[in-house]
Amino acid sequence: MGKQFDSLSEKLSAFIAEQKLFFVGTATDDSRVNISPKGMDSLRVLGPNRVVWLNVTGSGNETSAHVQINPRMTIMFAAFEGKPLILRLYGTANVIHHTDEQWPALSALFNPTVGARQIFDFTVEMVQTSCGMAVPYLSYDSDRELLTNWATQQGEDGINRYWENKNQNTIDGIPTHIVEKNLGS
Repeated sequence: MGKQFDSLSEKLSAFIAEQKLFFVGTATDDSRVNISPKGMDSLRVLGPNRVVWLNVTGSGNETSAHVQINPRMTIMFAAFEGKPLILRLYGTANVIHHTDEQWPALSALFNPTVGARQIFDFTVEMVQTSCGMAVPYLSYDSDRELLTNWATQQGEDGINRYWENKNQNTIDGIPTHIVEKNLGS
């Protein structure tokens, strides 16, 4: 049932473009494994072996810290409507911060988002499909606006303070470098 490929086909890229939700998994050699759900139209396929996704401010910043130590990442999509499919992308990622030279070009790929804190530039090394026949049907209703509303209410200064107070270390105490990389401090 499962198949492996060394790149994304046009058909799989189209499947990704239709998804409202994806999951990202990362870990260092000795940290907890972090799996994060992502939405908000925050992922773009740039080619058969390149994906970028925008990371917005949240309660933790595990993915960024993990990738800075160990760049391996898995991105997973699941079909909750239509034909069953689970799609996993295995590869490595670089974390791009506001002060990095790639930020302007990559951030322009996304709608302006209050609280955007990093972009992950992901190199696809292996693509794996599996059946997904046990994944339930779930209907998409709409995006939640809670995070966007919260970030807008905080404003840039409030977001910066949040990064300083809540996003500088992982749950395992690994530094994320968000303040110096995004605020130049």
